[in-house]
Amino acid sequence: MSTTTLVPEHNPEPADGGTLLADGLAMTGRHLQKIRAAPGVLILTQTMPITMLLFFGYVFGSALAVPGQEYRAFLVPGLLAATAANGLMTGMFLAAQDCDRGVMDRFRTLPMSRAAVPLGATASELLTTAVGLVPLTLVGLAAGWRIEGGAAAALGAFGLLLLFRFATSWAGYWLGLLIRNEEAAGQVGSATFVLPLLSSAYIPTDGMPGWLRAVAEWNPISALAAATRDLFGNAAPVADAAWPSAHPVAGTLAWAAVLLVVFVPLTVRRYAGGGRG
Repeated sequence: MSTTTLVPEHNPEPADGGTLLADGLAMTGRHLQKIRAAPGVLILTQTMPITMLLFFGYVFGSALAVPGQEYRAFLVPGLLAATAANGLMTGMFLAAQDCDRGVMDRFRTLPMSRAAVPLGATASELLTTAVGLVPLTLVGLAAGWRIEGGAAAALGAFGLLLLFRFATSWAGYWLGLLIRNEEAAGQVGSATFVLPLLSSAYIPTDGMPGWLRAVAEWNPISALAAATRDLFGNAAPVADAAWPSAHPVAGTLAWAAVLLVVFVPLTVRRYAGGGRG
């Protein structure tokens, strides 16, 4: 009598009638439970912007001048934008960690939607970011920053921040599926720290050399920073800046749409292919 070894197949779609929504919620819950069990990384990522606010705002703030504006009022929206862009780093780390530990391979043997795993990770990122923006906002208010653009505009600013975080999380998750190594993802993720420095998040771009100003103003983080400053009523967009920074709300929406249109299908395909797609 011959024996047959059963190997789990990669089912492309749920076999038990599961839906993307239900599977995505289950994966979101799984990531939130991971955070609850090991909150150290969350605490570090949420307190870092507050540390930078205190450092930049009080150590360098006296040496940095923003025409017609107190520096901390300029800095806080930029830090909020930089925090939203950190979805690139955290999404990358989440995916690479699960790949490195073999979790992804086990997920692929389950009868659930292929989009549910990355959707759950990015949705959990969105929820933790929404919670994390609260202490940063409160510390910013205590440091002298004020929301001057009205409640509706402020809600729009926070909505843009969360949309951008969601979009960058998808891009980061795809990169994590490419890297597939937890340590390497941490090293690559730390390099993303330079992206806000090449934007208007911390300093105005009008004092930069011409070529560097062009790079900074086309940086999506600059559009988001300018949009939050505009909606919070802290500063109007610079009229002679590059289009995304001169029209920051539209520019941020455009950047977010491009990221989602490109990286959502790429991420799902990469996950479904087991690192081969």
